[in-house]
Amino acid sequence: MLTILDKYILKRYLATFGAMLLMFIPIGIIIDVSEKINKMIENKVPFTDVAIYYYNFTIYFANALFPIFLFLSIIWFTSKLANNTEIIAILSSGISFTRFLKPYIIGASIVSVLVLLMGFYVVPKASEGFNNFRYTYLRSGGKELMAGDNTDVYRQLNDKEFLYVSNFNTASKMAFNFVLEKFDKEKMVSKITASRIKWNEKDSTYTLYDYAKRTVGKLGDKIEISPEKKVKFKFELKDLTPVVYIAETLRLGDLIDFIDTEKKRGSSNINIYLVVLYKKFSIPVSAFILTIIAVSVSSMKRRGGMGMNLTIGIAVAFGFVFFDKIFGVLAEKSTFSPFLAVWFSNIIFGILAVFLLRNAKR
Repeated sequence: MLTILDKYILKRYLATFGAMLLMFIPIGIIIDVSEKINKMIENKVPFTDVAIYYYNFTIYFANALFPIFLFLSIIWFTSKLANNTEIIAILSSGISFTRFLKPYIIGASIVSVLVLLMGFYVVPKASEGFNNFRYTYLRSGGKELMAGDNTDVYRQLNDKEFLYVSNFNTASKMAFNFVLEKFDKEKMVSKITASRIKWNEKDSTYTLYDYAKRTVGKLGDKIEISPEKKVKFKFELKDLTPVVYIAETLRLGDLIDFIDTEKKRGSSNINIYLVVLYKKFSIPVSAFILTIIAVSVSSMKRRGGMGMNLTIGIAVAFGFVFFDKIFGVLAEKSTFSPFLAVWFSNIIFGILAVFLLRNAKR
């Protein structure tokens, strides 16, 4: 059962967090518009596309900076409670500091569940629209950059088939120096080569130019040659070089399936996809850690007042985001464990939360 005091603190927790979002998101939109308005006018972007972009921007921006907004909102209203000596009165009445934390933990649970569900179902769609708009209208050569590295593409399609193309053109849907090898255990069964391969969207087939197929037999190899041949494969060329932000646009189930497929294909971007997957779970957990740190820091009445608490809060919040970004990039660009990189901030600041909580109880 929640007491009147619990309901009071919980209401302030959620209301201040909501107010923080409503205050900073319009500021973020204004700054973004001022930076990109020239590009939008230059590219004659339709108003409806701009409106949809800023709807997606709102979700993307709020999700990305959620830890900072949550942390500062708790610092803000808890410092006000401390300055008004309300916390002293609460603890003097015989309520322990741990019991005082109860409405904060309930608030963190509500926020973390909301963030978790949004990360599973809402944020991926918003991320797709946000990134599509940026790469289509705001970045020079964005459509080419969207495909990432499309040279020397090597994929393991399944347990038996391996594919290679030297270059893939996303605009013409054509790849060059195509090779498809099929194996039975360690023995080659067949090999198909072509100087060019083009995807035909109408009938879901491929046109292979300078086609050659070699089928390995016990008594001798069979060779088939044709200047041009239509063939149906089980893969699409776009699947060979997914857009650079593909993992951000997939819901949880689709993301897990995509990662499994990319592992089988030997994708070099697997760490990037794993970082996105692990962050879906680590970000909600950070709500509890940052809540404990914020309450521990701001529950004491300091000489500098609320300003000192906010200064400490801003330093801790940006430190959390800094470590999160640094280790995320480290995992994407090296062999560093994606799991450890994503959870590093939570581990370090979780230890800090325990330390601060023990001192706050005293």
